[in-house]
Amino acid sequence: MDFFNVLTGPELLEVTEAHLPEHRERLYPPTVTLAMFLRQALAADPSCQRAVNGWAASRAAEGLSPQSVRTGGYCRARARLPLSMVQALTLESGRLLSARALSGWRWRGRHVKLLDGTGVSMPDTPSNQIAFPQPSCQAQGVGFPLARLCTVHCLASGAVLAAAVGPFQGAGHSELNLSRTLLGAFAPQDLLLADALYANYWFIADLLEAGVDVVMRQHGSRVTEFRRGQHLAPRDHLVRWEKPKSKPAWMSRERYHAYPSQLRLREARVGGRILVTSLLDAQATPKQALGELYPQRWHIELDLRCIKTTLGMEVLRCRSPAMIEKELWAHLLAYNLIRLLMAQAAAERATAPRALSFKHTVQLWSEFTSRAVLREVNTTDALRTLFRLIAQLPTGHRPCRSEPRARKRRPKSFPWLKVHRHVARRRPAHLPNWLRAK
Repeated sequence: MDFFNVLTGPELLEVTEAHLPEHRERLYPPTVTLAMFLRQALAADPSCQRAVNGWAASRAAEGLSPQSVRTGGYCRARARLPLSMVQALTLESGRLLSARALSGWRWRGRHVKLLDGTGVSMPDTPSNQIAFPQPSCQAQGVGFPLARLCTVHCLASGAVLAAAVGPFQGAGHSELNLSRTLLGAFAPQDLLLADALYANYWFIADLLEAGVDVVMRQHGSRVTEFRRGQHLAPRDHLVRWEKPKSKPAWMSRERYHAYPSQLRLREARVGGRILVTSLLDAQATPKQALGELYPQRWHIELDLRCIKTTLGMEVLRCRSPAMIEKELWAHLLAYNLIRLLMAQAAAERATAPRALSFKHTVQLWSEFTSRAVLREVNTTDALRTLFRLIAQLPTGHRPCRSEPRARKRRPKSFPWLKVHRHVARRRPAHLPNWLRAK
């Protein structure tokens, strides 16, 4: 019930109640179901059976009547849980974290936001294949459905501010197209920090129209010539990007003509990279400051790793598209609640949230809640102890760290499954020779 106490606190109570559906008294009311769903997202064993067993043990500890430990009731309760409720709590928790970030956590007092995309796998069911088709390079029965996820993060707190999910492949389903649906997450005076994929004329024009500044790496297809344009400093100049002559297929003709004919941008080579930015004043923002800012874009890669690897969202478990989306948003909400604990610990210990360990915080929160520390001890004292322990292990400062993406331990030499599993079951060829002879 500890998640229930967080979600019904004064900051999120109004959002929770606004999206709470009408329901009769059940064993798994919506708030309890959501709390169990969040615990699944943080648990090393995210199975529904473990979630139900934990709820049964909690009821027994409180002297309540015993219950069935079959998972059917809980799974039906999860299906009844409104997706809008999980989404609203995720976005509101992220907004509160970003809005209340201390000024010392921000870059030159500005709200810096990060944007990137990733892929998420899921069970190979017919309904999932229809909604999220597997890559066309994989044969039927070999691959798995794959969804594309694009997220906007707050650089200061690490919180997820917006997210969009869609098929990984197909016309109109690229990462850039999906990211365009997230433009509403940016407000005037925001600063977007993104990689070279987003250094696109149309995307930058949309952001500048909304009053959002950008710092991005130059796209590899664009040639940068520092002998042209308005010279600011060595390898630092102002240029004008001409509007492409051809209209993209996804854009209407009216919208194409509404775009400006030119974009005035700044290009600078710093730290071995060519950066593109709308921060045109070289005195207010020297290129050395841009060179210090851009490496912080890597934080969104670490955030996505925390969500996918630490929280186990790399491979989702639900078997229908509706539940897949709900499970995805439950993971994002659990991630934001952990970021809330990290931000509070950082504020009390006079450090930055980015200096604290996400996995360490997850482990501490899991241990505190599994032992009911926050209920059996004075809550205020227990929380202070929790925040102090979270801040005790800062993450190491390892700039420009480079590690090979390779494994030393070899996997077991099982053959690859190249057909549907139900087909392989009918073939004796998948059995070893000694068993096939029987």
